[in-house]
Amino acid sequence: MTPDAPSITALIISFNEEVHIARCIERIRPLVQRIVVVDSFSTDRTVEIARSLGADVYQNPFTTHGAQVQWGADNTGIDTDWILRMDCDEYLEAGLLDALRTRTPALPDDVSALDLKLKVLFRGKFIRWGGYYRTWLTRMWRPGRARMESRWMDEKLLIDSGRVEKITGGDLVDENLRDIGWWTDKHNRYATLQMIDFVLREQGVVRDHDEPGAVTPAAKFKRFLRHTIYGGAPLYLRAVLYFVQRYFLRLGFLDGRRGFVWHSLHGFWFFMLMDAKIDEARMHIAAHGIDSFPDYLKSRYGINFALPAS
Repeated sequence: MTPDAPSITALIISFNEEVHIARCIERIRPLVQRIVVVDSFSTDRTVEIARSLGADVYQNPFTTHGAQVQWGADNTGIDTDWILRMDCDEYLEAGLLDALRTRTPALPDDVSALDLKLKVLFRGKFIRWGGYYRTWLTRMWRPGRARMESRWMDEKLLIDSGRVEKITGGDLVDENLRDIGWWTDKHNRYATLQMIDFVLREQGVVRDHDEPGAVTPAAKFKRFLRHTIYGGAPLYLRAVLYFVQRYFLRLGFLDGRRGFVWHSLHGFWFFMLMDAKIDEARMHIAAHGIDSFPDYLKSRYGINFALPAS
């Protein structure tokens, strides 16, 4: 790590990421004073590579992304002014590294968190169209001023005090180097987690405002679109309409052949799969009641879950 770097700790979540972990650490190293990797007991060389590159590696059983990030923030002795959350398949562009290095030490105290703009590369192709290159993620925060939501999927950072500021000059790049089989397996798991989150809210088991703190206005608006507008539409039809607006109305077709694969899988297949899993769960609950949902998740998906005490 760089001795004269701003007071930032990079917090990286990992599981079997030997293909990405070196790129992630090497690109973030010039910006930060410390790198913490929270690993979910990888069986490949992830831990070995991370330690060889100077990262402090901790291991913790994985439940959800939000819980893993919060465990890392709470249990790894972070004492810098800022925490920067990274996934292993992500890196920061040079312009964003420079902007953070320059601006972070001079930010006023009322700035508690920072939004970074997301850029997705799919098979090396920048996905510019379809509305996707408008996503801002709250990925940096001052310790003690924010924490992760307890959600199965789509977790956000809850800001306890202060304000959030956007940092421009470059992007947070998501570029996964694995093959399409791995990508579909991962999104199959994500569809299951989205189903659980949707069903629990539909059944009134949890609510969006169960936890104190606030998400950013951009995240709140995105959640309104997903839960109220999209979530209120009929199953299956909404996946079709979402793909139409993304691929045609938001010009996703301009992303070319690889963009067609991306928008078709991420903007249609993934949402159709979520709806199919929601449909199955609804039928099970209608026949057996919400109390049977934990057993359903265990038998179908191998997920251990207990309903909150009433």
